[in-house]
Amino acid sequence: MTAEALPADLRRAIVQLARTPRLLVACDYDGTLAPIVEDPDHARPLPESVGALRSLAGLHETTTAVISGRALRDLATLSRLPSEVHLVGSHGSEFDIGFVHALDSAARDLHRRLEAELDGLTDGKPGVQLEVKPASIAVHVRRAEPDVAQQVLDAVREGPCTWDGVQVTEGKAVVELAVVQTDKGRALDTLRHQVGATAAVFLGDDVTDEKAFARLSGPDVGIHVGEGQTLAGYRIENTDQVATVLAFMLEERRSWLYGQQATPIERLTMLANERSVALLTPEAKLTWLCHPEPDSAAVFADLLGGPAAGHFSVTPERGGLPLGQRYLPGTMTVETRYSGLMITDYLDHFAEPHRTDLIRVITGTVPAVIELAPRPEFGQVQMRLLQAEDGLRVLGTGDPIVLRAPGVDWEITSDGMHETARAVVTPEPDKPIVLELRCGTEDLGPHVVAEPERKERAARYWTDWLAKLTLPAVERDLVARSALVLRGLCHAETGAIMAAATTSLPEEIGGIRNWDYRYCWLRDASMTAKALVTLGSTEEAEKLLAWLRGVLDTLPGPERLHPLYTLAGTTLPPEAVIDTLPGYAGSRPVRVGNLANQQVQLDVFGPVVDLVVTLAQTRGKITDDEWQMVCAMAEAVAHRWHEPDHGIWEERHRPRHHVYSKVMCWLTIDRACKLGETYGRETDLSWAGLRDRIAAEVLEKGWNDEVKAFTTAYDGTDLDAATLFIGMVGLIDPADERFQSTVTAIEAELRSGSTVYRYHRDDGLPGNEGGFHLCAAWMIEAYLLTGRRPEAEDLFAQLVDAAGPTGLLAEEYDPIAERSLGNHPQAYSHLGLIRCAQLLGA
Repeated sequence: MTAEALPADLRRAIVQLARTPRLLVACDYDGTLAPIVEDPDHARPLPESVGALRSLAGLHETTTAVISGRALRDLATLSRLPSEVHLVGSHGSEFDIGFVHALDSAARDLHRRLEAELDGLTDGKPGVQLEVKPASIAVHVRRAEPDVAQQVLDAVREGPCTWDGVQVTEGKAVVELAVVQTDKGRALDTLRHQVGATAAVFLGDDVTDEKAFARLSGPDVGIHVGEGQTLAGYRIENTDQVATVLAFMLEERRSWLYGQQATPIERLTMLANERSVALLTPEAKLTWLCHPEPDSAAVFADLLGGPAAGHFSVTPERGGLPLGQRYLPGTMTVETRYSGLMITDYLDHFAEPHRTDLIRVITGTVPAVIELAPRPEFGQVQMRLLQAEDGLRVLGTGDPIVLRAPGVDWEITSDGMHETARAVVTPEPDKPIVLELRCGTEDLGPHVVAEPERKERAARYWTDWLAKLTLPAVERDLVARSALVLRGLCHAETGAIMAAATTSLPEEIGGIRNWDYRYCWLRDASMTAKALVTLGSTEEAEKLLAWLRGVLDTLPGPERLHPLYTLAGTTLPPEAVIDTLPGYAGSRPVRVGNLANQQVQLDVFGPVVDLVVTLAQTRGKITDDEWQMVCAMAEAVAHRWHEPDHGIWEERHRPRHHVYSKVMCWLTIDRACKLGETYGRETDLSWAGLRDRIAAEVLEKGWNDEVKAFTTAYDGTDLDAATLFIGMVGLIDPADERFQSTVTAIEAELRSGSTVYRYHRDDGLPGNEGGFHLCAAWMIEAYLLTGRRPEAEDLFAQLVDAAGPTGLLAEEYDPIAERSLGNHPQAYSHLGLIRCAQLLGA
């Protein structure tokens, strides 16, 4: 039996229920899992139902249970249900391991009295059976003649049922007398509390199951099996349909939790306009878009929750795979080609402030299916779609959203909380179908500029900027794409630069290492701006430093800088979890915000000063504001360099004296001294001595003679790729044997084929992660510094091979599964590629 045989309203309810963060699936046994039979001792559950329950129990945050009137021992023996399924017997007075109720002496005495009385009432009554349980006694009359059955039931009701302390539960041809206050509703509540369920489903057929149905509320679902009055909201016919319900629930739950073959991260393509970013799958599905800012809540979060979390799709009606996807050369405009159909996507670069305008142009000759499913606030608010004359309006959002689509006729469906619009269109030759998603406005009218001109204008913005850059001969096209990605991660209005375009793309598939990178880290942003300065673009650096001056104005002193800020330059709200989203390929939790905001990271001052150095060298001068920034960073180092910190990798355990952090403190003071000397600026007389003290301490305490390397921190023997900076920034001569030995040790311990891991120590978090593209780039530079060019060229070729089909790099790479991991696209990875191409091409 297929799910289509179930009532449509029940199917919709199951789809919604399957998306709850923590699900409890509970059901009765006789008449629900197992068909009613003449001899209750032969009542076996349907294998299909058992299999579905077991599979459900194996899913993340999903609990299954059977709540029966049978004694727990008999239920376990008869059902032979797998251990993953919790068993509750005697209408809730007997629980399996973890749910044991002990009887006090008064209850035990009452139980003995009941058993003696009921023995007398049923003695000599053929077909009547007593079932003695630990906390109750059931009188079964199903096999007795009707007059005998009625006589026994009347006697029991008029006698023991009236005793103080006895709780009576009547079912089909059975009456049960318990010496504890319990019923299936109480049992369901106990289970719900124990597992922290956010929603429950209960299936049952007996009058005793009504106590459970009565406890359901909110998102819960009650399903009654068979005829008769019921409090359940839904009804099915028989135990065969129970198996169908459980199988359908399993399918929907598994799909929601783990996605339908999640798109490989490296195959995602970014759209950008220096105000917004969006991601497309290779099939031209809009899978990620936040509004009003890139670090705001998502409107489309298919990337982290599947289609139910919001998407905007265009596909051929007849199906089929795309032939390819590419950026138009030198632009952030993307073309996705199918046979007979092409979808062109770009973000309008010249939209009004606080607007996000996504333009989708459909050309070709075959019918296309359009689906618009916005889910504002990560799908946590109810929304509706209203068809208007020239498109659709999204209702129920804090910020207006419309889709201009003249002439498109929409069919709108609802899952009870959200609506989805679907349409089939056929483009005509020389008459493309233009879809304009406009976030931040209610205007559905025609744009004052024709679409072809807007497309050309958006493309020209990027190509004109790219033409000003000086690109290396090595991997010139890939470097150009990396430069465009870095520029796309810039937020023109504020000057902030994002570390990556996404949140919660996992460092391990199915793991918990899922972080929000949509913010401006001082370190990452400075390194990004420096990379662009080395290519010939200084605007990003100047805007970033102006943004940072604004942040500094809010602080009592530069030493109080946080490692990261929102794009607006404010401190981050507390890190939170969106538990209604299942995560990319089942990788949970989905996080917003970042706890690193509260950490001490003493390396952040160095990249800022290093950026100023590169900017000054490019222009041949340093401005007063830039010098003040250098002095502020040096002041911060002078105050705090001697402290332990959480380091570049933001480990969530006790601070340590990280070698990399000390090296960057040294770099801050060293570069400040040299800048002052080069440009005739007055320097603090204490800086030279401070620089020497930091260097001396690093060389003494950072070196470990046991491992013949500079280690992660002063207090251990573990290695870290970031310590390569000790030679890369000149604190130690790269020709020094200690640096060469450190490179060899890190290569041996942290390099794995085509990638380099950050470290292999216990960082306090479960699970593993991939190698970091940035660490691979550092290793390439270290190879070159130590005269190992062949190794550098080989590793660089492998770094290039890790780029996706449109040239984008995520944060990490898994050399075993040969797939990308982490947020995407990642600024670190692209700036590392640029640096290596420049060094190899020099």
